[in-house]
Amino acid sequence: QVQLVESGGGLVQPGGSLTVSCAASGFTFSSSVMSWYRQAPGKVRELVATIRGSGGLTNYADSVKDRFTISRDNAKNTMYLQMNSLKPEDTAVYYCNSWPPTLVWGQGTQVTVSA
Repeated sequence: QVQLVESGGGLVQPGGSLTVSCAASGFTFSSSVMSWYRQAPGKVRELVATIRGSGGLTNYADSVKDRFTISRDNAKNTMYLQMNSLKPEDTAVYYCNSWPPTLVWGQGTQVTVSA
C-alpha cells in the first residue's frame, strides 16, 4: 500500500535553513509527479512545490520561490525540500504527496521558525 513518511523537521531561527525528506513506497515513485504541501495552525493545507518524475521541471508557490528547492532521488524513492531564509510564516506541518494528491497522507513533519 502507499506509504509516505516525512522527516527532518525541527525548530530553526528566522533566516536559518532546514531540509525535510519524504520516503515513499507502494507506488511507482519515479514516474509520479510529487509535491510538498504545508498546513499552518488554523489554515488550510497549501501547495508549496512540485517536481516532475524526471526531476527536470519544478514549480513553487510565490511565497517560497527563490528560498525553497525541491528535489528527488528516484533510486531511493525519496524527495527533499531544502528551505533557506526561513521566516516565521513558514511555520507549519509539512507533508508530501503526489500531484494531484491522493487520499493517503503521512504524519507530516513539524517545522517551527522562531527566535
